[in-house]
Amino acid sequence: MFDIIRHKTASSKADLLSGLTVALALVPEAVAFAFVAGVEPMVGLYAAFIMGLITALIGGRPGMISGATGAMAVVMVALVAEHGVAYLFAAVVLAGILQVSFGLLKLGKFIRIVPYPVMIGFVNGLAIVIFLAQLGQFKVPDINGVLTWLPQDQLALMIGLVALTMGIIHFLPKLTTAIPSSLVAIVTVTLMVVFLELDTRTVLDFLKSMSGDENATIAGSLPSFSIPAVAFNLETLYIILPYSLILAAVGLIESLLTLTVIDEMTNTRGKGNKECIGQGVGNITSGFFGAMGGCAMIGQSMININSGGRGRLSGVTAALTLLGFILFGSAMIEMIPLAALVGVMFMVVLGTFEWASFKVMRKVPKHDAFVIVLVTVVTVFTDLAFAVFVGVIVSALVFAWEHAKHINVEITEDANGWKVYKLNGPLFFGSAADFLELFHNNTDPDDVIVDFQNSRVCDHSALDAIDTLAERYVASGKKLHLRHLSNDCKRLLHKAGDLVEVNLIEDPHYKIGDDKLD
Repeated sequence: MFDIIRHKTASSKADLLSGLTVALALVPEAVAFAFVAGVEPMVGLYAAFIMGLITALIGGRPGMISGATGAMAVVMVALVAEHGVAYLFAAVVLAGILQVSFGLLKLGKFIRIVPYPVMIGFVNGLAIVIFLAQLGQFKVPDINGVLTWLPQDQLALMIGLVALTMGIIHFLPKLTTAIPSSLVAIVTVTLMVVFLELDTRTVLDFLKSMSGDENATIAGSLPSFSIPAVAFNLETLYIILPYSLILAAVGLIESLLTLTVIDEMTNTRGKGNKECIGQGVGNITSGFFGAMGGCAMIGQSMININSGGRGRLSGVTAALTLLGFILFGSAMIEMIPLAALVGVMFMVVLGTFEWASFKVMRKVPKHDAFVIVLVTVVTVFTDLAFAVFVGVIVSALVFAWEHAKHINVEITEDANGWKVYKLNGPLFFGSAADFLELFHNNTDPDDVIVDFQNSRVCDHSALDAIDTLAERYVASGKKLHLRHLSNDCKRLLHKAGDLVEVNLIEDPHYKIGDDKLD
């Protein structure tokens, strides 16, 4: 997966230049997500700076970029519309506290339960989402506020500049990798537009169209500390808690999955629990400094990695450069053509989408191919967290169904004439019903042995099935002997009573997951 990497080693120079490139691409994204959330552009820009800086310094994945994201913005919009931006800041603080708690409890490891097909669907879905988001740059609002395509001549020019940007990014590394090709492409296209006076939309035009304010600008001051202006009582907690829970979950899922993708790209290992803490501290700080918070951004992270950014310096550079743009360089950034930034993001799409999945889906089991397509589609039409949840649930159900079919018995007779059922395969909720159908208590002899040596009793449903089987044989006036059960199983079996044969030498010592043992 992801063979588009052009830089294999880390260096301070690469980190500095890649950080600068990322900062240029962060501006329109932060502004756009701020409008999605229903807040001022500066709220999104501050979030990109704060999240980017803090997660770069203390997060668990060097080289990964965080900032304001669309996945969290769509959750925020309802809270802002109904209760105001102050409640948003309070909700972001609470979400951050939940994320820090998640990290301190070392729960980041649970990202490992996400199956590989879900990961492929995740990156494919995000690639499509990024692509569709860029199409909005080719449209402008008409007099009624409805987005329409640019006039034909402007549309053709923008497409040409996008193609030029993509061409530079693709071919320049064949000549030199001393400077990130994305940065060269942005600077080249910007200079061409300025000196040739080409009529194409810029970052400033985008900001004006989004805000409807002809005096709009990204110029601003340093973010200032402020406690969210909300009442600190149970009523406020009742309002913000549902949003905070969703924001914390969405932020961690997107961040940890992005961390996993970057791990695979760089053949390194990030620290999930540390990243949870970094994301949480970033969101807590955002809430107290008038920012909308955020999480990891796979698009900007891909730009950073492909531009050579590997260390924490790349993320710190991106954040501080963005702050520099806000404080001192707004005029310079506002003149950048949107076409250049769109071209960069289109290259991100090409690098993010797992093209090999088309070939893989013809070779993997049909249910895995279905999960890939399902997660991709759900990501595009709903949101990332829900898509991953659906993918994991479907994968788990398929796993249970497949393993439920593997249970069977070998029937023999011992020297005493007792009938022996030697069980093979896992016994759990999915196979419990089939397990009971393997036995014939009405026709079996007076003494029957069930041997669990080649089986694994997995959950309480399995225990209940064994209890039920024992009850059936007792009701028929027969003796059921259960061999090779773990000590945990023996303690939890009620109806079997003293029918369980104790064999301390041969019986397994595995633990069974059951609430009664906690």
